[in-house]
Amino acid sequence: MLILPSSVRNNLKDNDVTPESLFYSRRKFIKSAGLLGSALIYSRNSYSSQANSAKFANLAQTHNIKEELTPFHDVTHYNNFYELGTGKADPAANARALQTSPWSIEVTGHCNKPGKLILEDILKPHTYEERIYRFRCVEAWSMVIPWAGFPLSSLLKRFEPTSKAKYVAFETIYDKKNPLPGQKRPTIRWPYREGLRIDEAMHPLTFMATGIYGKPLLNQNGAPLRLVVPWKYGFKSIKSIVKISFTEKQPPTSWNTLASREYGFYSNVNPEVSHPRWSQARERRIGELFKRKTLMFNGYEEQVASLYSGMNLKKYY
Repeated sequence: MLILPSSVRNNLKDNDVTPESLFYSRRKFIKSAGLLGSALIYSRNSYSSQANSAKFANLAQTHNIKEELTPFHDVTHYNNFYELGTGKADPAANARALQTSPWSIEVTGHCNKPGKLILEDILKPHTYEERIYRFRCVEAWSMVIPWAGFPLSSLLKRFEPTSKAKYVAFETIYDKKNPLPGQKRPTIRWPYREGLRIDEAMHPLTFMATGIYGKPLLNQNGAPLRLVVPWKYGFKSIKSIVKISFTEKQPPTSWNTLASREYGFYSNVNPEVSHPRWSQARERRIGELFKRKTLMFNGYEEQVASLYSGMNLKKYY
């Protein structure tokens, strides 16, 4: 089910966010698709070779939570990745359209070492680790996912941001001459853009993921590398990154630009602040039938609340 702002769709009720009919049909689809389909998508579309896959062996584990993992099939077949389509099953179905090799990332803005680096040079210096994080979508569903990768801060520090770098902006892949399936429609203003305050970007929990479930990222999950900010709603964790910019002013972000009343720049998980069209007080964990209470900052309040000291979190949604 597609959740769009009121400027695009009519109002929805809270129960419409993840209806039971969709829940059961999704499960049926996953069972019928089977592991073979996932393996084919992985082998044909992942950027990583066998050598790169070896990076995910014997991962150090940090920041892990002791909660039941969301099944691999669910994590890789129930996705929001509008570049590959607006339906939850579209990203997996259209995964082959995303070509992840060769891949490069351009770094610009207020830093001493800007430039354009190929993916291998981006990844080479880092020690990989596994982090099991809660993942909370603004649509009021959630997962628990074992990511692999490295802290975003360790990447950003390599470019030596200056004192003028107050924010970090990110962009997803977009080729006007050869758009991805979902980019052929003006769902949002392409390319997809996101941003963080510099202290949020440098926080120890903020993660650059290159793998999932001990394997390189699948295309539908944002290969070859994506952001993971576990205390924010999922749309802040931008996928398939091709550009990073250090900015002095708050950068425009896609959903905030499209519907600022519904999707704030900060978008911290907050059960006390409802979306204009549904409550955020409860969520449905994918794989479970009944809803559970939403945790403040998605359960990471102790680690990140100090970032927002003195801020009215209802105002700065």
